[in-house]
Amino acid sequence: MSSKLENRSQKILVVDDDPQSLKISKAALEHEGYSVRTVDSGEEALTEFSNYQPHLILLDMSMPGLNGIETLRKIRDIERYTAVIFLSGKSGTEHVITGLEAGANDYIRKPYDVAELIARVRTQLRIKDLNDRLKVANDRLKELVDIDDLTGLFNMRSLYKKLDFEIERARRYERSLGVIMMDLDHFKQVNDANDHLFGSFVLAEVGKMIRANMRKVDFAARYGGDEYLIVLTEINREGTQTFCERLCAAISSHVFEKDQFKIKLTASLGFAVASPAEEEVDARNLVRKADRALYQAKDQGRNRVVGS
Repeated sequence: MSSKLENRSQKILVVDDDPQSLKISKAALEHEGYSVRTVDSGEEALTEFSNYQPHLILLDMSMPGLNGIETLRKIRDIERYTAVIFLSGKSGTEHVITGLEAGANDYIRKPYDVAELIARVRTQLRIKDLNDRLKVANDRLKELVDIDDLTGLFNMRSLYKKLDFEIERARRYERSLGVIMMDLDHFKQVNDANDHLFGSFVLAEVGKMIRANMRKVDFAARYGGDEYLIVLTEINREGTQTFCERLCAAISSHVFEKDQFKIKLTASLGFAVASPAEEEVDARNLVRKADRALYQAKDQGRNRVVGS
């Protein structure tokens, strides 16, 4: 059983147009240590839901104006999950079914026993806590699926989806974006002359350098092996060229050093810039254009930037 001290962190919003019922519910919940706010209309409930961000709502089903069912539907349209218990003087089975099918987690008939109310509140808060933990775990799992664990950048599985979204956004707002393919020059020699652990270290360090040079609105992925793909949003050709030259210079001047191993590397970069509002383009075609520019950079001697 939770203690009153533990309950202080749990926020409950009580919505009821009956002042006496509101008073009784508030007193019972505060006696258990919960943090409680009260409102007497559905309209006010929606405002408090956004401002107060309660863990649980006790919601009167029958209110003038925006009734309980309508209020609940608007709450469920919001992504954040909150437990909702209907309070109602309507005790018929059909009313209970209506409330539960509308999305309520529980239904309590008025007049209610305070001990039962508290028990049901505890149960729903416990379920809410489990739901929140599951969401955190799922978000972490999604992150592990989307992120390359070596470099901390996206993997290609997730990047194409993000790139397609940015192309559509650039088309809608008539902006341009740049796509960059980068390859570490003669990287095989790093593994051959040192060891694979040092090679992994170098790849991770390059990932850090890419992140350090990007803006928050940009994103990058490890394309595979020692290749990287970078997407710059809302940028023109000149800005993309400047970014590439800055990153190329940063890598060539950096000393990669760990334990007894030390090495200097260079990189080749190819880029393509598109204005989706002015030309038909998709993610894979844009990446292909940047990849062709990368191979031109290699053919021209490496350690350089070539634009498509």
